Amino acid sequence: MLKLRLKCFGRKKISCYRIVLMNSSSRRDSRPIKELGFYNPINNQIKLDLEEIILALKNGAQPTKTVFNILVKNNILTKKV
Repeated sequence: MLKLRLKCFGRKKISCYRIVLMNSSSRRDSRPIKELGFYNPINNQIKLDLEEIILALKNGAQPTKTVFNILVKNNILTKKV
């Protein structure tokens, strides 16, 4: 199963994340299939490749909870009630 998840990079106590498309059985920081965005929680900076994310979701990729919340904030997905 493919997942949209966060991949950690950066320095100690100053971490940043990349939003990546990975196999769900892969380790967090292993090689991704595609890098689809960037998230910096310190500056609240978000960059997304919208076309690639929408294509991955249409092909059956499942976002993790944190990635789902990032996509809802950027009006890509709607929140389920």
